[in-house]
Amino acid sequence: MKSALIHEFGSPDVLVAGEATLRTPQPEEVVVSVEAASVNPLDVKIIAGYMQPIFPVTFPYAPGTDFSGVIESVGERVRHLKAGDRVVGRTTPSHGGAFAQQLVIAAAELCVIPASMGFEQAAALPTAYGTAAQALFDVGKLQPGQRVLIHAGAGGVGSMAIQLAQLAGCHVIATASAKNIELVKSLGADEVIDYRSQTLEGVRDIDLVLDTLGGETLEESWQVLRPGGHISTLVEFNIQGRDGCTGEFVFFASAVPFLPEAVRQFSAGRLQIIIDSSFTLSDTRAALEKVATAHARGKVLIRPGT
Repeated sequence: MKSALIHEFGSPDVLVAGEATLRTPQPEEVVVSVEAASVNPLDVKIIAGYMQPIFPVTFPYAPGTDFSGVIESVGERVRHLKAGDRVVGRTTPSHGGAFAQQLVIAAAELCVIPASMGFEQAAALPTAYGTAAQALFDVGKLQPGQRVLIHAGAGGVGSMAIQLAQLAGCHVIATASAKNIELVKSLGADEVIDYRSQTLEGVRDIDLVLDTLGGETLEESWQVLRPGGHISTLVEFNIQGRDGCTGEFVFFASAVPFLPEAVRQFSAGRLQIIIDSSFTLSDTRAALEKVATAHARGKVLIRPGT
């Protein structure tokens, strides 16, 4: 089968297209024909070697975690899925394999998707939706009526977080570039700050900040919190609380707890899925480079069958 592969760590330039052998599935596993895969910042970091202490990989390594597709075959112990089912899932980052035409994965890691959901829409969900939900509710303990500041509101995680916070009955403030202000408002943001021309001055009494950027953005975010407020960060591993406020790194491990609800919300018409662009498998390097710029609008996708 065709697959994107790396044989060393580095920039997206180290990625090559090649032939890979599909491993033999175990009795509790299934073989999936991948229809779409989405690119995450984590993929860029793994390829660069930054995540080796947390998600160790061996070469050759096929990147990619988030995918959707059709089940080709099931192991003898699999009872709740069958060949032909349309599914979405997320592989373990150390295993990767989503940027390929086929993959093997445990049946328990998959969620069936309805005919009304496109493969690209489904592939955009696992990490973006799951991270947003975990950051807001599991880590951030967000409650109805609270005020939340979401950085990079037009990004993959940000666009999901805005919608989830709005559905939870919160007052949502988001940052975005001028070209994305209307998009972010359409997702449910009550206020939008153009981060290129405006500062956070005037933003006060925030219960929760979702930090997707780190650096100066994270530093400035401490100033907008109410006493006892919290920052959920996707960037700063060693965040420490200050001045009576708390901070915690969001370690996203599994999409399994989140995918069924994501699919239900989409089916009920309560969830928009923003797609930035779609690339062929041979153009995976370009897809990774686009995500590395941190300026994608929603999710960047790969179609391994094209």
